Amino acid sequence: MAFATGLLSACGEDAAPQPPPLRVAVQTVQRSEYSPSVSLTGEVVARVTSELSFRTGGRVLDRKVEIGDHVTPDQVLATLDPQEQQANVTAAEAGVQAAEAQLRQATSAFDRQRTLLAQGFTTRRDYDQAEEALRTAQGRLDAARAELGTAQDLLGQTTLRAGMAGIITARNVEAGQVVQAAQTVYTLAQDGPRDAIFNVYESIFVHEPTSQEIRVALVADPAVTGVARIREVSPVVDPAGGTVRVRLEIVDPPPAMTLGAALVGTGQFRPRQVIMLPWSALSSEGGQPAVWVVDPAARAVSLRRIAVEAYEVEQILVREGLEPDQVVVTRGQQLLHPGQVVDPVDGGAS
Repeated sequence: MAFATGLLSACGEDAAPQPPPLRVAVQTVQRSEYSPSVSLTGEVVARVTSELSFRTGGRVLDRKVEIGDHVTPDQVLATLDPQEQQANVTAAEAGVQAAEAQLRQATSAFDRQRTLLAQGFTTRRDYDQAEEALRTAQGRLDAARAELGTAQDLLGQTTLRAGMAGIITARNVEAGQVVQAAQTVYTLAQDGPRDAIFNVYESIFVHEPTSQEIRVALVADPAVTGVARIREVSPVVDPAGGTVRVRLEIVDPPPAMTLGAALVGTGQFRPRQVIMLPWSALSSEGGQPAVWVVDPAARAVSLRRIAVEAYEVEQILVREGLEPDQVVVTRGQQLLHPGQVVDPVDGGAS
C-alpha cells in the first residue's frame, strides 16, 4: 500500500504543469525627431529708464505728477522751496556789484598812473602797482560773476523737469520732505522702444534655439502677439531664484503691449533624435533610470540604464542607452528579474 501511494505521488509531481512565461506589453523602439519648445512669463519694460533728481538739496514744496502719468520733456514734475537758493543769488549779485565798483576804482587809478607816467610825473613802480590792482579787480569781478551764475543755476534747479517724454513709473518723495542733491525723486520710462524681460533657468541655455526670435503674446489677451529678439543676457545668475535675466527687444510692439503688461514668450529649440517611451516603461537600477529590454530570440529580459533627455506628460524621452529596433517592456515589468523569460505582447498586457 505504501509503495502504491509513493508511486502515485511521484506520478503527480512529474505531471505538475510549469507556470507560463509572464505576459508583458512591449514596444519596438525607433528614433524620432524631437523639437521641444519652452514658454515663460515676462514683463514689458521701457528700453531706457531714467532716475530723475534735483541737483540741489532742499525741502520739497510741491509734487505735480503721479505714478502712471505721461509727461513731456519741459513739464515740471516737482519744486523745492527756493528761499535758500534765492538768498545765495542775492548775495552773489551783491558780490558782483562790489567787484564792479572795485574794478571801476582800479581802472580810474590805472588811467591816472598811465597819464602821469607819460608826462613823467610818476614812477614805473607806481604804474605797475596800479596795473596789477586793475588785473586783480578784473579777476575778482570774473569770479563774482561765476558765483552768480552758479547761484542762478542752483535756483533754477529747484524746479525738476522731465527732460524727455515718458511715463512716471516710481515716486520716491513726498511734499514737505527734505531731499539731498542727486536723491532719486521720480523714475521715468522713456517713450520709444519697448523690451521684454524674462527670468530664465540656466539649464535652458544648454539647448540651441532654432532662431533668435521669440514669439510673445499678452497674458490678458493671447490674440495680441508680437516678435521679440534676444538683445541682452545677464552674465550672472540670480542667487535667490537661480535664474538668468534675459532682455528681448520687441519688434514693432502693438499698442496693447503697454508698460508692465505680462507676456508669455515661446521659443523653439533645434530638433534632435530621441526615443519616446511611455512613462510606464521606466524602471530603476542603482537609483538611475533604466528599462527592461527583451532578447527577441530567447525572450529573456535584462535591465538597461538609460539617459533621459526630458520627462513629459505620459512619456519619457530617451537620449542614450537604447538602439533602434530593440524591444522594451512598457507594462507588466513589476515582477521581472534579470534573465526571466516573458511572453511579449505588442501594445498591452493581459
